[in-house]
Amino acid sequence: MARASANSVLSPTDQRLVAALQWDGRLTAERAAQVLGLSPATVRRRLHALGADGTVRVVISPVARPRGGGSAGALFLRIRVLRGKLDTIVAALAAREDIPFIDVTTSGDEIFAVARTEPGSRDPLVFRQLPSTQAVTSLESATILHVFRLTSEWRHHVLTAPERAALSPAPPLPEVTAAASPGPYGVDTDALEQSLIDALTDDARLTSTALAARTGHPESTVRRRLSQLAAQGRLVTQVLVDPRHLGLLIEAKLLLHVPPDQLAATGKALADHPAVHGAFATSGPSNLHAAAYFPDLAALYGFLSRDLVGLGITHVETAIVSRAAKRTPPLAGR
Repeated sequence: MARASANSVLSPTDQRLVAALQWDGRLTAERAAQVLGLSPATVRRRLHALGADGTVRVVISPVARPRGGGSAGALFLRIRVLRGKLDTIVAALAAREDIPFIDVTTSGDEIFAVARTEPGSRDPLVFRQLPSTQAVTSLESATILHVFRLTSEWRHHVLTAPERAALSPAPPLPEVTAAASPGPYGVDTDALEQSLIDALTDDARLTSTALAARTGHPESTVRRRLSQLAAQGRLVTQVLVDPRHLGLLIEAKLLLHVPPDQLAATGKALADHPAVHGAFATSGPSNLHAAAYFPDLAALYGFLSRDLVGLGITHVETAIVSRAAKRTPPLAGR
């Protein structure tokens, strides 16, 4: 089957299935049919089509928030370059494993990127390599201090409240939430769990039978451990789909100034907004960074002129993304 073109918008039924997978990446066709009012045969057919042509993938989230930490310490980079050198700098950054995300804005000379780094370190990229590059005209960096919302937590807002409630996972077990140890997601892991997570990394919808064959563990053991991971809130999945397939043609970066006594409340309000897929408290004059999807420029204007009112924001700078140059994991076709 031919892959959907980048600008094609999925049908309402397919968009609802994508949203359902965002709530439960391992959702069965029978359960999806029950909640969404579809036939199981229709769900199986549409899920197969969406996965077969690469339009939609469900993976284990690579940036899922561990207990008490998460992406804190990573750097937001804002890089301005000489016109004509943009593609060269983007390609050099994209080749680096420590740069998981790169966006190019509509200004034509501006790059937004995220760099994984140790908190407080003198990262060579920021302190030496980029400043010494003649094509780079300016460089700003901001450290992520707190995560309010990650892309893996964003939900396409096309389901009803009862549907969302039916698909929402139960709260993690209290004893796991309270744990504080160094393994993935802030709790201890073991060889069995790690083998399952590794096998699910690129396809989080593998069946228990396939997982048992791939890992060499008995299927009954695989089923039991998957149920345990899900109950503990540690089976964190992410749906990879180009937002343009969901009718969201505009992505905007927002750099906001908020008084310190309102930072937490404003960050939470942004994270709860259906358009916002990323919200972070950061160092620097713009102490709150956000990223959001919109169907068009009118919706972006409405967000800026209405939805941000009353949140204590004293200044906002908006940059529109023209191209998502790198995503980790990569979206289909990129």
